[in-house]
Amino acid sequence: MTTYRGYDYARYAGAIDHSLLRPELTSDDVRAGCRLAAQYQVASVCCRPADTRLAAQTLAGTSVAVGTVIAFPHGATTTATKVFETRDARANGAVEIDMVLNIGWLRGGELDRVQADIAAVVEAADGAIVKVILENAYLTDEQKVAACHVVEAAGANYVKTSTGFAPSGATVADIRLMRASVSPHLKVKAAGGVRTLDALADVIDAGADRCGATATAKILDDFRARAA
Repeated sequence: MTTYRGYDYARYAGAIDHSLLRPELTSDDVRAGCRLAAQYQVASVCCRPADTRLAAQTLAGTSVAVGTVIAFPHGATTTATKVFETRDARANGAVEIDMVLNIGWLRGGELDRVQADIAAVVEAADGAIVKVILENAYLTDEQKVAACHVVEAAGANYVKTSTGFAPSGATVADIRLMRASVSPHLKVKAAGGVRTLDALADVIDAGADRCGATATAKILDDFRARAA
């Protein structure tokens, strides 16, 4: 089996959540992004909430999961709003939910409120995968560790580094810290700035299970070229 840096095509493609979150994307852009995701057989697309039904329709019959974002990108909506968004996303076909935790509450040490906020979304997700975005650009290492513990206690499935819209995104150091701060059953997602095959391999090596990417075709075409 052909590999690069110890991983085969399925491992790289299966790590990618193809990101369709830029504000300027048209419906045609979303359809094209979904077709690209299906062509490259990635894990999922992560689209804007208003595009969830369109993505689900476009990807029907493929292996690509449909995900969307909640309280994106600031995490500062009320819990009730997050719950409504989550239920709406599920009704529109989302099976993966990437929510932003309340960054201000976390930074202020209001961990019980953060946990309750996440737990409400987990309940509303009704069995869908829930990934919780910490937005590490605004956090100390101590706050990142505390967030990981809260996410796990709230019953979510992933801790995620970033929205991709903050001053910085995923780093190998953060992936290692997050991986070390949660139980083995909890997964880690990198997001923001992973635009090359080697960068994807680096975050996988560090412990990432998934990675948000817009440069999906470039990354996977590079794999095919190098592996050949």
